[in-house]
Amino acid sequence: MSTQTKISIGVIGAGNIGNVHLENFNQLKEDVEIKAITDVYLPLAEKRAEEYQIPTVHQNADELINNQELDAVIIAVPNKYHAPLTIQALKAGKHVLLEKPMAINENDAKEILLTQKKTGKIVMIPHQMRWESLALQVKEQVERGELGNIYHAKAGWLRRKGIPGWGTWFTQKNESGGGPLIDIGVHLLDLSLYLMGNPKPVSVFGSTYAEFGPKKKGIGTWGTPNWDGAYDVEDIATALIKMEDGSTLSLDVSWAVHMDTDNQPYLHLLGSEGGASIQGKKGKLLTEMFDRPIDVDLTSEDEKERLRLSQHFVECIREGKEPISSAVTGYTNNLILSAIYESSRTGREVQLNWDVEGE
Repeated sequence: MSTQTKISIGVIGAGNIGNVHLENFNQLKEDVEIKAITDVYLPLAEKRAEEYQIPTVHQNADELINNQELDAVIIAVPNKYHAPLTIQALKAGKHVLLEKPMAINENDAKEILLTQKKTGKIVMIPHQMRWESLALQVKEQVERGELGNIYHAKAGWLRRKGIPGWGTWFTQKNESGGGPLIDIGVHLLDLSLYLMGNPKPVSVFGSTYAEFGPKKKGIGTWGTPNWDGAYDVEDIATALIKMEDGSTLSLDVSWAVHMDTDNQPYLHLLGSEGGASIQGKKGKLLTEMFDRPIDVDLTSEDEKERLRLSQHFVECIREGKEPISSAVTGYTNNLILSAIYESSRTGREVQLNWDVEGE
């Protein structure tokens, strides 16, 4: 990191997610200065620069990454470009806040992890669900041992009609890596493993289906469709993940499905001494006392998860510590996602291959 008081950050990608990061880091002006921005559509980068008083608009990502004044970069671009830009930034001596998923597949994720280990720079994946108020409350109870041994988790996010940007990079596998599994499923996968205590996954059995997108049905409101584009990803994915300690995780996610669903993410933890449930903005702790079931309602105290994760990124840079959603956790997620797609393709259980040194 540079010797100046504030951490200097550059942003690659000025779209919706990039703007979310700008809004939150803009609240940390005592610690952070956004000094540069770029986007493939330069007028948008120029617009953001004007809105947030960012002094430099670079012509491209190469220019920004090579800016010697920057300590860190935020990468908020389509999945296909996550690995090459992150690796380039790490080699240029920059810390990286990289939007989910860490990479388009496990091989690219592995290259990011190896580069991170070699450079010693920070890579953090901003999985905001870890920082939501309900998740923090559940995590506290898990760490206190109130749930006992968590032997199973059931998680998912079933959208009934929510295919984003039909025909754009979202729905093309070579650009995105997949459909709802890698888009929203990665959030629930990441949160589940985190709240379970990060058990080591060892095998996966899963299936994916595409019954809506190829017929141009199930279209949602996110993104602008490109009807001249293509759709070669799944609409729904389901999987069972087994851990080294014997625990399991079942995962179900969809962009489109004929099902009575509230379109909210959910996560249920089943423990030997108690359970926990998160459904959208509602949560519960569940146990038994005097032979009677006892429920304790949890309330969502605020919506500052993005601000908290931004503060954590700054803290990790200042203190030289590993983020809770590190390159290792990002690689773990990608390893599982790739295994689910492979299991669906072959119809067989896939054993996870932990071939990264030190893993």
